[in-house]
Formats: sequence, structure tokens, C-alpha cells
Amino acid sequence: MSDKRTYNILFHTHTVSGIVISVALYVIFFAGSFSFFRDEIINWERNHTVERTEDLQLDFDTALDSLNATTSLKGRDIELSKHYVEQNIGISISASKDSLTSKDENVGKYLVLDTKTYSQSTYTNSYTLGEFLYRLHFFAQLYYPVGYYLAGFVAFFFLFAIITGIIIHWNKIVPNFYTFRPLAKLKTLWTDAHTALGVIGLPFQFVYAVTGAFFMIKALLIAPNVLLLYKGDDTKFYKDLGYAHPEIEYTNTPLTTDFSINTYIENTKQLWPDFNITHVHIFNYGDANMHVQTEGQLNYNNKFTSPGQALYQVKTGTLISKKDPYLKASYLDGVKNVLYRLHYGDYAGFALRVISFVLGIISCLVIISGVMIWLVARDKKTLPDKKRRFNETVVRIYLAICLSMYPITALSFIAVKLFEPVSQSFIYRFYFIGWLLFIVLYIVRRDNGFTNRNTLLLGSVFGFLIPIANGVTTGNWFWLTFKNEQFQLCFIDVFWLTLASITLFAYIKIKHRKKV
Repeated sequence: MSDKRTYNILFHTHTVSGIVISVALYVIFFAGSFSFFRDEIINWERNHTVERTEDLQLDFDTALDSLNATTSLKGRDIELSKHYVEQNIGISISASKDSLTSKDENVGKYLVLDTKTYSQSTYTNSYTLGEFLYRLHFFAQLYYPVGYYLAGFVAFFFLFAIITGIIIHWNKIVPNFYTFRPLAKLKTLWTDAHTALGVIGLPFQFVYAVTGAFFMIKALLIAPNVLLLYKGDDTKFYKDLGYAHPEIEYTNTPLTTDFSINTYIENTKQLWPDFNITHVHIFNYGDANMHVQTEGQLNYNNKFTSPGQALYQVKTGTLISKKDPYLKASYLDGVKNVLYRLHYGDYAGFALRVISFVLGIISCLVIISGVMIWLVARDKKTLPDKKRRFNETVVRIYLAICLSMYPITALSFIAVKLFEPVSQSFIYRFYFIGWLLFIVLYIVRRDNGFTNRNTLLLGSVFGFLIPIANGVTTGNWFWLTFKNEQFQLCFIDVFWLTLASITLFAYIKIKHRKKV
């Protein structure tokens, strides 16, 4: 096969794979960029200021008493988990193993617990815009597991587009990176932008393509291993991967000694002073064979991969087993932790998340420029009018879907403040219906330039209104939150003021260029 034929095959493969996944990929990167500030958005919505730590900080005995007052915990397995930096934590309660528990009451539950007020709520009632944007970036709103697999395959094909793009541009990557001709013809402008921005975000995009594909389609990847190597025994498979909890036998004999979960938390802290406890598992609550397991890791500035856990028997108060986080982590633990940390971008402080947000938005621009290159390259007089109109319609719909995410996202930030408290159904209806209305407006308008300018203008106006809406409804004006060192609340307001200023500047420049 000749070099020219190989180049053409790779070029068309790169183009086709990019076009096919472009809309879904734009949604993933746009929503994913905001997901880097998921915790700040949620705390801003709830007017909470919390310590930035992954450690579970609460009175565990008081929390369990409040849970026991609404749901009998006897014979149940309970998991308290903190996945994010927020005031609420997740509580998973299994069905009771006690044979005397009635069938109506013997059901598992998932609750959200406020660590300061110990109030309980359901997941849907405590739903936030931050959670919505986080889950939108892997299409969790679609029927499970369709959305997860869709996001995974999009990430996989994106990885394919990155590799083919590197191959076809390899000899020109460096010189083209320093070439930008804003006054040249349209195709040249889009090509220069696509190349330069693509090179800037290349490492970022590669990491997220790999980790995103792994997280979303790993169930399909491991299925053959379960069937062939483990003969369908998925329990043993997950146990070997380190995802399974220990199996503690239920004796159906009441525990006669008093106990305090706080004691086992303190014991773990004494074992490893810099240890952040993120999960607490309670097995066989109230039974003679009750056990408590604490899990977590060290601070990342001490050690990057440091999973640890301690298992205690409540009846005797003794430490049954432990995994020392200061020892060298296993290969399996290292791989899992590295993939998670690379994807979440939470291992190097706040600055890394800001940089990741910028690179995520740059990736959106790379996607947009790639589609515009495709359109301009096919806008030839030799092409039949029918095909040209079809290509224009495809790109018009594409731009309407993608670019309208900016104004509807900004408007949603205003809505959650004006109509608080909000529920999951309210956020779903407001965001998706509003997004659809914007899409229809821009498609009917039939002007890509108008779509670009108007989304920038509306997004900027709504962005400037977000701090005002927050200040009017809560009194948390950003200069007051900065003065009071409530930086999580202050950040979102300042973030939107900065973003709105940048996009308004872009709108003014584009409008001025149009007049010229």
C-alpha cells in the first residue's frame, strides 16, 4: 500500500470518526469541564462552606442514632461514604438479616445525610445542578446502562480519532502549531485553530479518552474474563479485584455490650495519623458478630497511591485485619487509583482543576473547528446544491445543539437560586426543555453566525446575572463571601463573572469582524 493511499485512509478515518461522535463528544467535554467544580457548585447551591478534605467528619454515633430512629438498623449492613467535598454524605442500608423483621420494613435504602444537622433526604430530593452536570458528562440521564456505554464508546472512538490525527499530522505538528492566520480564508482559519488547539490539549484529551473509555465500558471488557476464567462466578472475580467486602456471618444473637463507632474511627486515626477515612462499613448491626471496617487513603501530598483499611470486631473491640497505607500498594490498587485520579484531576490541588477546565473548553473548540473544516471543505461550487444544503443543515443542527449548552447552563444556575429548593425533576425539566427551545430557535433561524454570536451574548448576560441572583436570594454577595473566607461560595460567582467577561469580549470581537 502506497504512502499516499495510507495517508488518505487515515485522513478519512480520522474525519469520519470525528464527525460521528462530535455532538456527543462536545456534550461530554462541556459538561465534564464544569464537573471539575462539581463540589464548589453544590456547596454554592446549598450555601454551604465546608473544609476541603476527603475525610469523613461527623459524629458517627449521633448519625446512627438518627438513622435508627427512622429505620430499624438491627441486622443490617450499613455503609457511610464520602465521595466528594460537600456537607452531605451517602448512606447505604441493606435489607435486614434478622428473620423477625417484617417484609414491609425489610428493604434496602439509600439515603443522603447532612453531617451537621443529621437530617435525612432521598437522592432525588437532594439533587443539585452540580450533580446533574457531572452525570450529564457520561449520559447517566439516559436509560441505564445505555448512557454509560454510549459515553464509553464515544471516548473509545475519540481515542481512535486522536491516534489517527497524530499520524496524519505528525510531520507538520510543530510548524503548524506556530502558524495561525486569522485573516486568511475561512478553511485556513479553521484548520489553523484546529491544529494549534488540538496540540495544546493533546495530552489532556488522550488521558480522558483512555480513562473515560475504561470507566464506561469496563463492564463489557471484563465480561469475557468472568465467563472464561471465573466460569461465571462474578462474586469471586470482584473479590479478586478488591471491590468486594468481607463476608461476616450473622449469628442472630443480640450484642450485649455497649459500643461506639467513634472509637474505631479514633483507633484508625491513631494507627495512621494522616489517614483520610472515606468509607465506614458496619456489618451485622446489633449482632454479636458485628464488625466495623474503615477505608480510605493518605493525603495525596504524602503518597499518591495509599489505600488502607482496618477491620474491627465490636464484641471484643480488637483489630482483626488491616491494610497499611504506608506500605507499597499492590499493582492492582495502583492501576485503579491512578486511573481514577487522572480522570478526576483532584490530586494536585485547585490549580489543576482550573487548568483542566480550560483544557476541556479548548477541546470543545477543537471539536467545533473540526466540524467547520468539514463543512467549508465541502462548500464547493462543483458540488450539487442538494448535497451542499444537506451539509449545511447537518452543521446547523450540530452547532445549535452544541453552542446552546452555554446559555442554558448559565440560565440554570440562575434558576436553581430563584426557585430553591429544587428537585431532580425540576432540574431535568428546566435544563432539557430550555435546551430544546434554544436548539429549535437556532435551527429555524438558519444562520450559523447568528447562532455563534447569540449563544455567546446570552451566555455572557446570564453569566453576569448569576452573582446577582445569588446575592439577592441569599445575601451571599461575592465580596462578602470573600471577606468571610467562604471561598467555595465566592469562587462560583467570580468564576461566572470571569467566564462571562471572556465570552462577551469574544462576542464583541466577532461582531466587529462581521461589520468589517
